[in-house]
Amino acid sequence: MRKKLYINGKWIDGINYVDLIAPHSDVKLAEIPLATLDQLEEAITSAKNARDEMEKLSAFERSVILEQLVEQFKANRSSLAEILALEAAKPLKAALGEIDRTIATYKIAVEEAKRIYGETLPLDAVAGGEGRITYTVREPIGVIGAITPFNFPFNLVAHKVGPAIAAGNTIVLKPASQTPLSAYALAEMLDQTDLPKGAFNVVTGKGSEIGDALVKHADVKAITFTGSPEVGISLKNKAGLKKVTLELGSNAALIIDEGVNLSDELINRCVWGAFIYNGQVCISLQRIYVHESLTEEFLNKMKLAVEKLIVGSPLDLKTDISALISKKDVLRIDQWVKNSLEDGARLITGGNVISERIYSPTILANVSNTCEVSCNEVFGPVVAVNSFKDFDEAINEVNNSRYGLQAGIFTENLKRALYATKKLHVGGVLVNDVPTFRVDLMPYGGVKESGYGREGIKYAIQEMTEMKLISIKM
Repeated sequence: MRKKLYINGKWIDGINYVDLIAPHSDVKLAEIPLATLDQLEEAITSAKNARDEMEKLSAFERSVILEQLVEQFKANRSSLAEILALEAAKPLKAALGEIDRTIATYKIAVEEAKRIYGETLPLDAVAGGEGRITYTVREPIGVIGAITPFNFPFNLVAHKVGPAIAAGNTIVLKPASQTPLSAYALAEMLDQTDLPKGAFNVVTGKGSEIGDALVKHADVKAITFTGSPEVGISLKNKAGLKKVTLELGSNAALIIDEGVNLSDELINRCVWGAFIYNGQVCISLQRIYVHESLTEEFLNKMKLAVEKLIVGSPLDLKTDISALISKKDVLRIDQWVKNSLEDGARLITGGNVISERIYSPTILANVSNTCEVSCNEVFGPVVAVNSFKDFDEAINEVNNSRYGLQAGIFTENLKRALYATKKLHVGGVLVNDVPTFRVDLMPYGGVKESGYGREGIKYAIQEMTEMKLISIKM
């Protein structure tokens, strides 16, 4: 089945195509068009020309458009989840969870479209400011270039498209090459809403070609990107004075303090955090620091829980672990695990290639902080568990990373919990939960090489609007 680009409200044939292969089965799913630079230009021009129509829409009308989209997501929940299972090898129960989160994300955008506030400024607080009415408004920035990853191809797109529409912007979306079917499905649904034609466009192709051109284009006023730090930093350097929001990598860490009850709930939460969608999550739990008095008990309980995970087809509702997004990732992860073992790490469970597409869920212990599975982003089903004696030692190990997206701590000690929230150098701290926790209205983003700016609909709207000052002399 040949897919088409979505530009200016029309489905446009490509000139060249590439096969889209299902990660779990190697079956051909579709032929995907590779947009030319001329077609990208057409998409950007369409978005630019649609600005006037978008600016005419009231906040209420924008919220209605987003509500129309929500209703289509609800009506197509099962088929959209199946798209995720096919093109991203996301286990079906996780795929259904993503669709539910996406519905919630657009629902938040429905409400936030009505809450784009300015403020009144008392200029008479300064000599010479008397006799003026002064206030601020937030205005749409214009054309948004959105570049999105494979791992949450509906919900992470929603975190860019939702606030863009809510704020009155127009969008050119460049989805990940492995997961374009989700973007086409979104275009089909938006095409059925009252969104002005040209306000949303989808172009597929190589990031090194159309992605770079999108970032550099003078008519694109803001870039929102989720992906690797290397690509994100490169894009920021190319973007010039554009607004840029970057959601990048992580090797999220968790501290389990002394005195904590290692309940089934806590263990299951750690297993979920480390192995949901095969660990291919930006805030996947990758490093766990457990107080030395609890380490062996924790490892034994984690091992038992992980070995109950079901490996299988993403189309089976019972499946927990399925194919990684590419064969080369299986080889990379296997090599990183072998490197850690050679460096003295202890294998608790897993550590083997199940097939050329699937890597076993793996727990490692006593991992050096210089090993790839600790200091880099694994983006796979591997978690490293180390013990600590002194609480500050654990804090320092969490901070000993080029990343800083989210971190978690389980503790019964309120003083230590508050101390950790102060000392952990990350974008978000979760007390008595794993760092993989996210609900879609919270500000989300990191420090260091984990990102620049914040997502979460309210906060993304701020990134996608410009503040204007208005002062009226009476």
